[in-house]
Amino acid sequence: MPRLGYSLVDLPNNRAPSVDSLPKGSNLPMIMNAIIGQPLNRVDGKLKVTGKARYSAEYPLANLAHAVSVEANIAKGQIKTIETSRAESAPGVIAVLTHRNAPKLHAIDSKKSQAMPGEFWPPLQDDTVFYDGQVIALVVADSFEQAQYAATLVTPEYQKEGMQSEATTSQPKKNDVGQKLRTARGDVEKGLAEASVRLQETYRTPVEHHNPMEPHATIALWNEDELILYDSTQGVMATRTGVAESFGIPKKKVHVISLFLGGGFGCKGALWARPLLAAMAAKQVARPVKFVVSRRQMFTANGHRPQTTQEINLGAAQNGALTAIRHVTTVEGSTVSNFIEPSGAATQMLYACPNLEVLHTLMRLDHPGPTFMRAPGEATGTYALEAALDELAYRLKMDPVQLRLVNYTDTDPEGKKPFSSKHLKECYQVGSQLIGWTERNPKPGSMREGGSLIGYGMATATYPAHRWPASARAQILANGRAVVESATQDLGTGTYTIMTQIAAESLDLPVERIEFKLGDSLFPEAPVSGGSASAASVGPAVRAASLAVKKKLVKLALGDSDSPLHGQSEDSIAVENGRLFLRQDVSKGETYAEILGRQKLPDIEAESTELPDDKHHSFHSFGAQFVKVKVDPLLGTVRVTKCASVMDIGRVLNAKTARSQVIGGVVFGIGMALFEHTVF
Repeated sequence: MPRLGYSLVDLPNNRAPSVDSLPKGSNLPMIMNAIIGQPLNRVDGKLKVTGKARYSAEYPLANLAHAVSVEANIAKGQIKTIETSRAESAPGVIAVLTHRNAPKLHAIDSKKSQAMPGEFWPPLQDDTVFYDGQVIALVVADSFEQAQYAATLVTPEYQKEGMQSEATTSQPKKNDVGQKLRTARGDVEKGLAEASVRLQETYRTPVEHHNPMEPHATIALWNEDELILYDSTQGVMATRTGVAESFGIPKKKVHVISLFLGGGFGCKGALWARPLLAAMAAKQVARPVKFVVSRRQMFTANGHRPQTTQEINLGAAQNGALTAIRHVTTVEGSTVSNFIEPSGAATQMLYACPNLEVLHTLMRLDHPGPTFMRAPGEATGTYALEAALDELAYRLKMDPVQLRLVNYTDTDPEGKKPFSSKHLKECYQVGSQLIGWTERNPKPGSMREGGSLIGYGMATATYPAHRWPASARAQILANGRAVVESATQDLGTGTYTIMTQIAAESLDLPVERIEFKLGDSLFPEAPVSGGSASAASVGPAVRAASLAVKKKLVKLALGDSDSPLHGQSEDSIAVENGRLFLRQDVSKGETYAEILGRQKLPDIEAESTELPDDKHHSFHSFGAQFVKVKVDPLLGTVRVTKCASVMDIGRVLNAKTARSQVIGGVVFGIGMALFEHTVF
């Protein structure tokens, strides 16, 4: 692990979405306990390190059956026959599902549905094979070992003649989540012609796979006409919607539970075949069914980062000012998926340039569907753009940091809106100091330590600051504790903890008296945990619900003739540590528990839905990454020995979990750059 120099730029004038914004009409005074931002230990940490956190595959249901899938081993074709009799007669086998006997499903229209199907072709619906690794059968048995053995006895025969692969290409304007894939401004050809220095390079990124510690897993149980799913998903509400649409049943008849995830990184954000297959099997055998994807199967039908080929053309004046950018990406797609990696998304907005063209060509192949993988589009696209800028800086004989400063912009060039906040210049400055940028010799091959060549590099980081509609419910209980609920998820990033902090500060209660609940589709609706949106989306809803229920309690006390606060105005009341009191006379007050107890109420609650409403700014986070590397000139091995990561991310909700996220991102980036490459 390289040494990590680290900083978060956390400035008070940041206008990025934060939990600080009070709901409209709220004038309830508070004493701020400054819980938000503190490096609080994870509230779920003890459960995890003691093994008590229950993941989706760990629910001990009675009469539980186990499912193991059988995958195709051809790239394209049809199933002529599929012999299942040997498997069906194997010990412990309850059923073998194929396209001949599986329940019928409906295809999800990804353009109309709130669900995000990983593949638009439902599993086990016909005899078509679209790719190597596609599920073609599901064996259900009393034990996992029996199902695993019986799966080896299923023998398909394929029709491959006349099924040659032909890649099809297209140039879509947008992808399924609304990101622009084609954009142009100015005249790129003119900008290139006028440039003093021009650059044309091609950059490639390989296929890479997510491999979270917890693989995909589902337990499905039918309770008459209601389906219960314990599912490893980044979106309990999206999974509920997608499964309901697939089975043609009302959403209220699907109950999805996902209390803990052992990582996701995007591969659990879409709806894959696994929960559908588990539900199909459970319906077929009238028993709960567990389906856990093996580590080997994590490389087949659960998504991946697609390969890209990116052509970058840059033109610049002698002072480094960009006169033209052309970023053309050819990206791998699938015949059964609509996912498109938006590698040019960051190029559209990151630097000032009057002449720009961004274009994506989708090439559909007979591969499993690709999907979101940590910073989808930004990770692949900024690599190409930032590498090209370094090449341009070398030709201009200019410092790479200075080149980026010359092309700095405070306004989004694509949307023509000012950024909600931007402190990227400070990130460059702090990162340069942490890494010792100015002390380096920029001449290639000029620095050595022992027998190793030494190099320094830097790049700009950016990611959209998404915020989506979200709801939360807050309850203050008669014992003075509080419960706050939202159907969001915790991928391991610390959502349990930061939402507990937001609720505690908003309710003026100690953290120990707050229970935050998530991961259940019965809770108030929240978006998928993806796009770095959960904190900025769910946080304001948690805060608004907490403030609303506290306001209710204040009104209850002021209207109660037996309360020492009776008849006072709201403005005269202060709140601290679960107690209301007069600002001018601290001795006159009472606790939450005393108010509810006198009213004989078991609890008081409020629910709130928060909607993004700022249409006047462009919301992005920014950062600067600096590294020092050692290169063995004989073996060519590269070792990152120091990294300085400086992030401009808005208000930090928990200093400890935020730091962990930055470290995780750095490790992810080093792995992507130096080690990861899936070979088919």
